[in-house]
Amino acid sequence: MPFEIPESWEWARIGELFQHNTGKALNSSNKDGEMMEYITTSNLYWDRFELDKLKKMLFTESEIEKCTVIKGDLLVCEGGDIGRAAIWNFDSPMRIQNHIHRLRSYINVCTRFFYFVFFLYKGIGLIGGKGIGIQGLSASALHNIIIPLPPLSEQHRIVSKIEELLPLISEYEKAETQLAALNTTFPDQLKKSILQQAIQGKLVPQDPDDEPASVLLERIRTEKQELIKAGKIKKDKNESIIFMRDNSHYELCGGVERCIDDEIPFDIPETWAWCRLGSILHKLTDGTHSTPKYQSDGVPFVSVKDISNGYLDFSTCKYISEKEHKELFTRCNPEYGDILLTKVGTTGIPVIVDSTNEFSLFVSVALLKFNKSLIFNEFLITLINSPLVQKQASENTKGVGNKNWVMRDIANTLIPDSAKLKTLPKVLRRSESKHCIFQEQDGAYEREQ
Repeated sequence: MPFEIPESWEWARIGELFQHNTGKALNSSNKDGEMMEYITTSNLYWDRFELDKLKKMLFTESEIEKCTVIKGDLLVCEGGDIGRAAIWNFDSPMRIQNHIHRLRSYINVCTRFFYFVFFLYKGIGLIGGKGIGIQGLSASALHNIIIPLPPLSEQHRIVSKIEELLPLISEYEKAETQLAALNTTFPDQLKKSILQQAIQGKLVPQDPDDEPASVLLERIRTEKQELIKAGKIKKDKNESIIFMRDNSHYELCGGVERCIDDEIPFDIPETWAWCRLGSILHKLTDGTHSTPKYQSDGVPFVSVKDISNGYLDFSTCKYISEKEHKELFTRCNPEYGDILLTKVGTTGIPVIVDSTNEFSLFVSVALLKFNKSLIFNEFLITLINSPLVQKQASENTKGVGNKNWVMRDIANTLIPDSAKLKTLPKVLRRSESKHCIFQEQDGAYEREQ
């Protein structure tokens, strides 16, 4: 006995209450009978039927009598989803294949009640199936399933109550599904929301004593001019300057001035300014475009896979010789505090270089170098991770196969520039290795916690 039942109920077996049999098996050699439509387990679902595409086969007169279902019959899957059931509530009769049991009661019962019994038994594991290979619910196994039998009037009352509760259960199931989806997506949505608030100047109060971003940009431009004169960096032929005039945003680039109001996605505080990512960098380059000769040890050679988790990971990287590294390092020289950015395949993932060890880069990774006394790398990471920049990365990643975010489009990425770009909070970074890097007046320090 699977559970307790009221005193006025009785236990009975399916075979005591229902005459049952399966339908006709497919037999290509059978050439007798009338061509008629039939249903199989692919048409029978819980409490419903799919009758759009019905097949036909030959039925003799004796087979028609045995294999025809009429309104009120309970049909149960013998194979497939074993025990799945539905009541045939159509006025027109239908034939069944041998993988469906037809249950027709000997006495007056509420068939709907016994449909719910099958639904319950399937849900709690009391209906399974036996056999090797394809499991099935044999006629003998079905015959001997023990079920509760309430008085007829109570069968109807139980069904009425279930039908009353089913819409509420459906609403609860829908709400639970939505909650599960929300729990899955909420952390990512919350992160994006916080980053969006941050780059719009809404996350923290604005300090009126902050130096305007326009002054900061001018400092960066002046410094870059001095480095160009000294031959340390190359002149940007398409240097961008974004400014306001008549309440509109304009950009001067390559000697050409144009209005860019249609590119400005949102308002920013008065002390902030819009600029291109390339305009705040001393250097924007990528790693070697040729595949070097790898060896078992040597200098780490970093590609997208080594930073795609959001941190610089040397544990799975390849290695190149010291000689080859020196040749590559003259052009692309990642140093402590610089930012690496994935630009091939999975694009737009930024990582701060937190190692003083030298390493080389493959073409799939871009290197962002800047004056760290003027630009706070953690805030730059926040900008790159924000929906604003990630959307631009997605839109500008192009090509077939391993798609590429080209250097020109990376440099043209539109970002809001603020005084926060040079703000150094007390604690710059924490990591899983239980140490933190912090800023004091005379420099940056690392402390084990």
